[in-house]
Amino acid sequence: MGLDLYAGTFTRYYTRNWKTVVEAWAEANGVDFKRTETEDEEKLSPEEVQAIVCAWRDEMLQAVTPENQLPETWEESNDKAYYTDKPDWDAFGAMLLVTAAHTYEETIPETLEKGWDFTEHPLIKRLAEDHEHVYSLFRSVMVWVPITKSTMVFRGPMPTGNEVMIGTLGALEQELEHINEICWLAKEETILSWTETEGYPAKTLKDVETGTEDGKKETYSTESLAKFAFSIFWRAMKFAKENRTPVLFDY
Repeated sequence: MGLDLYAGTFTRYYTRNWKTVVEAWAEANGVDFKRTETEDEEKLSPEEVQAIVCAWRDEMLQAVTPENQLPETWEESNDKAYYTDKPDWDAFGAMLLVTAAHTYEETIPETLEKGWDFTEHPLIKRLAEDHEHVYSLFRSVMVWVPITKSTMVFRGPMPTGNEVMIGTLGALEQELEHINEICWLAKEETILSWTETEGYPAKTLKDVETGTEDGKKETYSTESLAKFAFSIFWRAMKFAKENRTPVLFDY
């Protein structure tokens, strides 16, 4: 299953009133595409979804906001603008690997095989368990809520009732700025360009001999995939900050 990143209201997300980049491409090119819907999504009206989300939002903010501060609330609607793109798991893993390699001053592998299991890479596992360098990106966070004054990561229920790791947008912004600082020191204009110049395009693919019956396996440039994923996360973070929306993983 692929990985998409979504920045927009929870209401629009849960009502599926948005298109992934694959869905938008299919629609623009006349290709049949059907997204799987759950029974709950089909039963609830947008108004009911928004009411549930708003109640959850208010309860969550009350729980995490210090007593002497006003909660950083946000507007929920079913038509507010959204941003989405598809880093997919290979590129997301590459971003984590490059971050971990720079953190521990280790060598970055030149290429990665398609479908590699980044969760088992020793450098990524090391940083995920590191108590000195704490990243929400390495702690299985699934959603970043639009709280910018705090860098919290906590476990809690979502509007659907399932418990996940939740981070704040402030944490995501701080992490992305730090990753850029230790990995690339790139200007924002350059970071934004990476969605077009890096990633999965053919020019970044390398074929390597494997000695197997398949002959060759598809591999990607580690650095290029990392930059591609980083650009998508940067764009999502900036969009969410400017529009006061959450950022979510969708897969």
